[in-house]
Amino acid sequence: MGLELLMPAGNIEKLEYAIRYGADAVYLGVVDFSLRAMRKGELITLDNIKDAIAKAHELGAKAYLTLNIFAFNNDIRQLEEAIDIFNDAKPDAVILSDFGVFNLVRKRMPNTDIHISTQTNTLNYESVKFWRDLGASRVILARELAIKDIAEIRRQVPDVELESFVHGAQCVSFSGRCLLSDYFSKGERKANHGNCSQPCRWSYKLVESTRPNEYLEINQDSRGSHILSPKDLCLVEYLPQLIDAGIDSLKVEGRTKSLYYVSAVAKAYRQAIDEILAGSKDDLHKYFLELKKVGNRGYTTGFALGDNNGESYSYDISKGLAGADFLCEFWNRREDDWYLVKVKNKMLPGDEIEIITPDEQFTSKVLEIQDDKGLTLDVGNTNAEVYMKFSTAPKNYKYAMARTIGIKNDFEA
Repeated sequence: MGLELLMPAGNIEKLEYAIRYGADAVYLGVVDFSLRAMRKGELITLDNIKDAIAKAHELGAKAYLTLNIFAFNNDIRQLEEAIDIFNDAKPDAVILSDFGVFNLVRKRMPNTDIHISTQTNTLNYESVKFWRDLGASRVILARELAIKDIAEIRRQVPDVELESFVHGAQCVSFSGRCLLSDYFSKGERKANHGNCSQPCRWSYKLVESTRPNEYLEINQDSRGSHILSPKDLCLVEYLPQLIDAGIDSLKVEGRTKSLYYVSAVAKAYRQAIDEILAGSKDDLHKYFLELKKVGNRGYTTGFALGDNNGESYSYDISKGLAGADFLCEFWNRREDDWYLVKVKNKMLPGDEIEIITPDEQFTSKVLEIQDDKGLTLDVGNTNAEVYMKFSTAPKNYKYAMARTIGIKNDFEA
């Protein structure tokens, strides 16, 4: 296979945008069987998963089904009832981590490739050989690996596909195997059943047992101290090394992230990959700057360079803050060059904006705003559907979106 950019598809709309903006493949799951339980948009369910996968195939991309929970007996029973639906949907592969799920998929979906989830903590070439010999076609390597170790795995095991995360949120625990959420929610928010409450992002203070009402700052900061919260992974500037190491698929985390996030990240990595494959590796920093425009907690290279340390943690923020505000989605166009948009953050006449599409990226200005009756508006309010006229408009408005210019919330990385 050629080098693959693999993007998250948290719902059907994000699936289409991810592919339009450059993904070669998407990974998707349904509630109960994947590690990300979606709550918004046209969710992917047992009823529409066949249509979702068909949509990916229609757009020329592959679709991988995530069945990567750690399964209890009841989960296995549910999977036994649903697996014929999954088989009929014809995913290009199933991503899994549990041996019981592996056994079921191998027996009931014999013609479907199996990809081994990063949840299995695969760190060495003997483990990769084990999964290969068991019948897996791809192993998704643990985030804790350095690029030099990935290269050694490739030398030792040349006959299996290797996948590696290159971008997105990281877990404080080893390859995401964490029970903090389970404990703090008394079992209602189980991390390895797709419903993590992310306690690693919470703010903590110390309490001394004999002084129960005195809360002590761990780190002097008005927002508390986020001692468990890792920065987000960003390896766009190190793609040449990963490619040279023998990675087949470059994976982006983020099935719960926004439509803007999925689109903008896919566009940046698509352009970077194409530039590298065309022989240019000298100016990848511009894509790093592009990626600062999407939500992040500050960026880190994690374990990739073999020097992961305390600088990989975000001690003063926990929520990913966007480097640029997502302003609107383009929905339709009238003959007189008025565009119907869905406003995501307040927009005003005269605003300088940046418009991105799968094929374009340029600055423009909001000239006028109208409602559906043609009345002039002084503002396009958040969540409003209004008509706008721009100084420069996209050649193809479908899948276009606008954001603010420049980078704010520019965390050190």
